[in-house]
Amino acid sequence: MKASELRMMKTPELHAELDQLRRHLFDLRSQSVTEKLENPYQLKDAGRNIARVLTILRERGETGIEEKQYHLESAATHRKGG
Repeated sequence: MKASELRMMKTPELHAELDQLRRHLFDLRSQSVTEKLENPYQLKDAGRNIARVLTILRERGETGIEEKQYHLESAATHRKGG
């Protein structure tokens, strides 16, 4: 994903994209451990995309990005269980 595409997104959309990218990276790491990952470059690419989103969020003056992500994840988990 290009940085210009990310810059056009709104802040809540970027937080959602960050969550999705982190889940994707987790899946790729799981595939890597089980030796089912066909293209190892995907790990590097996913990490770079996460870094791009974090950079843009910080450029916008976002603080406490990790805390917001944790809050969003816990709220989503609470809705599923409740």
